[in-house]
Amino acid sequence: MIRRIIVLLAVATVTLGGAARAVAAQPDLNEQDKKFLVQLHRVDLTAIQAGNLAQRRSTDRSITDLGKILVDDHTKLDESVRQVAQKAGVPLPEDPNANQRQQLAELSRLTGQVFDNVWLAAMITGHRQTLDRLDQELSEGSSPEVKKLAEDARPVVREHLNMLRKARGGPMSPSPSPSPSGTMSPGPTGTMSPGQEGTTSPGQEGTMSPAPSPGGTG
Repeated sequence: MIRRIIVLLAVATVTLGGAARAVAAQPDLNEQDKKFLVQLHRVDLTAIQAGNLAQRRSTDRSITDLGKILVDDHTKLDESVRQVAQKAGVPLPEDPNANQRQQLAELSRLTGQVFDNVWLAAMITGHRQTLDRLDQELSEGSSPEVKKLAEDARPVVREHLNMLRKARGGPMSPSPSPSPSGTMSPGPTGTMSPGQEGTTSPGQEGTMSPAPSPGGTG
């Protein structure tokens, strides 16, 4: 009987020890880390959908190529985000947020040169915002694993921004038909045209998307 109790205690010790190690292996997340995981996941989802739109709606080879790059790179980034979030027990949304969905829908209604101009303006603004989010995580996050996501994503997002600016003609190149306020505004045909670089209205949580049209709900 005593021998059986000793064996049971030994099994319990091993089991509890394994559980303790599992708990210890979980990243030590603060609120910034949790918020960042959700934000980066939504940025990835939005960039993937925007990249797919570029491949379907644009007739400019440079834009369609950029769209494919966004889809490929943000799909890979999001795989890492999902793994870390699952390990940390942070639930991730299945879709972009309402504002992002609305703005993607507006992009999907554009065609030709108007689409290319608005898409580039939106992607440049979004990638600049995403770099800010990455820097915020690096300075305010507490989980080494989540901060590693930001470190790994930063050069990818920076390279995307450089390619987008090159396709746009450089950061100092003038934009077609800017509105007086520098924001998205209806063009002569009622379609949306981009303002100067970086002046598209930011979506929620640092999204990669254009500002809503004047009649939108925001």
